[in-house]
Amino acid sequence: MPAAGDPPGALPGFHPALKDELTFPLAWGTSPVRDFEAWRRTARATVEAHLLVDRQDDTPYVPEFTARSEGDGYTRELVTLSLTRYGRVRGALLTPHGAGPFPAVLLLHDHGSRFDIGKEKLVRPWYDDTRLAAAVDWADRHFDGRFPGDELARRGYVVFCADALGWGDREPLTYERQQALASNLFHLGSSLAGLLAREDQRAAGFLAGLDRVDARRVAAAGFSMGGYRAWQTAALSDDVAAAVSVCWMTGLKGMLVPGNNTLRGQSAFHMLHPGLARHLDLPDVASIAAPKPMLFLGGEQDPLFTAEGVRTAYARLRSVWHSLGAADRLRAETWPDVGHAFPRRVQDEVFAWLESVTAAPH
Repeated sequence: MPAAGDPPGALPGFHPALKDELTFPLAWGTSPVRDFEAWRRTARATVEAHLLVDRQDDTPYVPEFTARSEGDGYTRELVTLSLTRYGRVRGALLTPHGAGPFPAVLLLHDHGSRFDIGKEKLVRPWYDDTRLAAAVDWADRHFDGRFPGDELARRGYVVFCADALGWGDREPLTYERQQALASNLFHLGSSLAGLLAREDQRAAGFLAGLDRVDARRVAAAGFSMGGYRAWQTAALSDDVAAAVSVCWMTGLKGMLVPGNNTLRGQSAFHMLHPGLARHLDLPDVASIAAPKPMLFLGGEQDPLFTAEGVRTAYARLRSVWHSLGAADRLRAETWPDVGHAFPRRVQDEVFAWLESVTAAPH
């Protein structure tokens, strides 16, 4: 039992002892596997085993396209498809006007403890006035009033953004029900975070397989939990050629501190693969994507991540890309005057970086 006065999530003795035992023996450079491609296969297989959700490659997508509408230089559609065999998922698909195939971005929405909107956090909803009001409020609070998905479509990208389980069209959660959902899935031998990872992996494959998309130029991008999802998808999917993570990268031990959301449960279960920390740290999982171009942008004023945790993670990432002679393909930066947010100036930096790494090959 926690001692009197201990902060929520504190487990004196037992918790620090387990934390000290985490050495991440499968990390690149520590693992006895010295060939990077062999290490990548081993590390990816280890992650996939801990998802507790099997691969869904044989499940047909069977997409249904509805609610077609014209935007500012792009066409909007809703698409309903099977990312897994467990149910249908609805997403927003934006396609630039003109002749393709186009580069594409798989946009992955955040958590934010707001569940009535999912895809609508990043793509302006044209099909529901109630959700439009909620989405505009979200964009005003976190994105300086801009919808990143619509801006990317205006800039020439096919954009796909789907609801994660518990958001938008998918039986919206409440904050308190997250832990119950995670528990139910664990009891069924499955995993909330594993399902999310598999769905994102499959969404990348769907996007890359569209005739309108240049499969060589597909990126994943997201803010907050969406940033976690972006680098995780880049690590697990060969369909993703580059990734952007805004406000989500740290070393695990930097999160296991009193008061951090990770120790409270609830939102943490969307990003928890039980047992994986005995093998790999968070940046080690992201490193499976190396040497793909990757952009990590964080805010020094972000209260969700300790400065030490971010420094540790960035150092690990840099060492991997450097060891592969690909240091120029990785950017990992902390902006001194940014908190947990994705303002326009950070968006503009992301858009410029995406343009540089998804330019049409000569």
